[in-house]
Amino acid sequence: MKTFVSLLVAVMMFMPSLSMAASDTLIWGRGGDSVVLDLAQATDGESIKAGIQVFENLVKFGDNSMDVEPQLAESWEISPDGLTWTFHLRKGVKFHDGTDFTAQAVYDSFARIIDKDHPFYGYGKWKYLSLSLKYVSNIEIIDDFTVSLTTEMPYAPLINNLALWLCPILSPKAMAEYKDQIGMHPVGTGPFKFVEWVKDDHITMVRNEDYWGGAPKLKKIVLKSIPETATRLMALQSGTIDIADDLDPDAITLVKKQKDLVVKENASVNVGYIAMNTSKPYLADPRIRQAINHAVDKNILIQTLFQGLAIPAKNPFAPSIWSYNDEIEPYAYDPAKAKELLKEAGFDFGREIELWAMPVSRAYMPDPVKTAELIQAYLSAVGVKVKIVRYDWGTYLSKTSNGEHDLCMLGWLGGNADPDNFLYGLLSADTAQTPGASNVAIWKNAEFTDLVKKAQKTFDKAKRTDLYKKAQVIAHDEAPWVPIAHTKVVRCFHNRVQDVPLRPNGLNSFEMVWKK
Repeated sequence: MKTFVSLLVAVMMFMPSLSMAASDTLIWGRGGDSVVLDLAQATDGESIKAGIQVFENLVKFGDNSMDVEPQLAESWEISPDGLTWTFHLRKGVKFHDGTDFTAQAVYDSFARIIDKDHPFYGYGKWKYLSLSLKYVSNIEIIDDFTVSLTTEMPYAPLINNLALWLCPILSPKAMAEYKDQIGMHPVGTGPFKFVEWVKDDHITMVRNEDYWGGAPKLKKIVLKSIPETATRLMALQSGTIDIADDLDPDAITLVKKQKDLVVKENASVNVGYIAMNTSKPYLADPRIRQAINHAVDKNILIQTLFQGLAIPAKNPFAPSIWSYNDEIEPYAYDPAKAKELLKEAGFDFGREIELWAMPVSRAYMPDPVKTAELIQAYLSAVGVKVKIVRYDWGTYLSKTSNGEHDLCMLGWLGGNADPDNFLYGLLSADTAQTPGASNVAIWKNAEFTDLVKKAQKTFDKAKRTDLYKKAQVIAHDEAPWVPIAHTKVVRCFHNRVQDVPLRPNGLNSFEMVWKK
C-alpha cells in the first residue's frame, strides 16, 4: 500500500497544469533529461529526442523507415569519380531567429567540425560527428543554394551519415552569438522552436508557424523527465502524459491491456551480442566459437528476458537493414553438436573463461545480468566453465576496447542504417586495433575486411549488397560473435494522440502528430 501511495504522490508531482494538457499540447514522458541540444554533440537518446524537433539536416530518414529522403537539400548528385557530392538546397527556409537558410549555414555547420581555422571550431565535443564526416576533406559554397562536399576517397555511406542526428544545420547567427553555449540555445529550421529548459524537469518547444513544410498541428511539446518507470507508466495510464518512452517489457504488457492506450512497434536497427575475443589462444579456433553459438538457446532468452519484444539474431545487423543475408542458416540450439565441436577443437575443459556482463541495461540487452546467468548455465551444460565478471560502465567499455576480456556482452544501435556501420565499424581488421577497438572480438579477417572496404567505395547498391552478403557469410562461419537479438522499437501513447511515427531507430520529429 505504501508503494502505491508513493507512486501516486510521484505522479501528482509530475502532473502538468490543465492548460498544458490541452488538445494542442503534447506531454511526452521520458526517463531522463537531455544533456545537450546541439545534436552535433549529442550521444544520448534524450538529447536527440528533443533536438530533432528543432534541427534539420540536408537529408533525413523516412518517418517510419530508414530510407534517405530530401530535407533541407531538395536533390543531390555525385561526381563520376565518386569524390564530390553536390547538394541543391531548399529556398525560402528561415531559421527560428528569422535569418535565411543558405549554403553559408551548411558550410558553417560542417566546417566548425573539420576546419581548425573556422571561427566556430571547438564549440562543442565532436567525436561522433567527426566520424560521420570522417572522409570529408573540403566544403565549398557554389552559390547561395548549392554546396558541395568532397571526400578523400569514394565513400558511399556518406549520404546515410548525413541523415543522422549528428549532422544538423544550425543558424550561423546563433553560433556566433552563443559560441560554446550553443548546446543550451538551439536555433534550427525545424517544426518546433526551443522555448525553455528547466534542468531535470522539462523542456518546452512551440510550433514554428513559419515552418517551410507547413505549421505543425501541435502548438506545444513538453518533454517531461520522469525517471521512475513505474511512475511514468502510471502517468500514462492516468492520462497525465500523452506518451511514455522506454517502458520495460512488464509495463508494455500492461499498456497493451488498457483499451485507451496504444503500443506501436517497429523492427529495429540494433543488435545485442556476445563478442568472443579471438586473440585469446583458447578462443582462436572457429570451432570453439561455433560451439558456443550452438550452446545458447536464443529463443528461450527472447521469450523470458525480452518477453517477445525481439527477434533472434543470426547476422551482425537486423533484417530491417538492406543487404541482410537471409540465406544464412542460424546456429541451431544443439548442445550435443556444441560438445562435439569443442572436443574436435581440443578445448581445455579444465579452463574457466570469463563472461563480462554489462552493468547497465540497454534496449538491445534489457536485463544483462540475467542474460549472463542464463548463458553461463548454457555453457556449463556443454562443459564450459564460466565466471561472470562485472565492472562499472566506463571501466567496462575501456577494458573491452583494450581486448582484456574473454567473452563480453555489448550491442549497437545502427543509427544510420547502413551495413557499413556494423560490418566495417564492429568487425573489420581496421577497427580491431587496441587500445580503443570497436571490434571487441579483436577479429582480423583479411578477406572480410577487403570486402567491406570495397563496399565503402561502391555506389551501386546491388553491387554493395553482393559484397555485404559475402562478408556476412564469412562472419557467420568464423563466428567472432554470438548474435543474440534485435529488439523491437516500441512507442506507448494514449489513443487521443494521432499519426505517431516510429522509425526503426526510434528517433522522430513530431510535426505530423495531432491530438483528438
